[in-house]
Amino acid sequence: MGQFMMRNPLAVHIDFKDINGLLGKRLPSNIDMIMERHGHFLIGEWKRDNEKISLGQQILLKQLARVDKFTVIVVNGNTDDGMTINKFWQLNKDESFSLLGTSLQDFKDYLVKWDKDANL
Repeated sequence: MGQFMMRNPLAVHIDFKDINGLLGKRLPSNIDMIMERHGHFLIGEWKRDNEKISLGQQILLKQLARVDKFTVIVVNGNTDDGMTINKFWQLNKDESFSLLGTSLQDFKDYLVKWDKDANL
């Protein structure tokens, strides 16, 4: 499979209704962004203004943030017409959030720093 980029803003998400109840109340969760570099993982969840993270996704992201070499960020923004970043935060191991930036340039700078740190 060659390299590809998702550019379809109308792309549908996987519907898990056929396994609803199979594992109790748990269902798989989608992750909007994941990157790996030398065993370090960057997980990103994107939300629009006033869009909330579901309880199941909150639990998943909090658990991932506790894992060594996993970094979890939450981005307020969208990619409807180019990438828009309003703010983005890191979810820390103690479940607190640290503001990382407030613009697309801040986001780009953060990605470069994360990649550099993963190469150490």
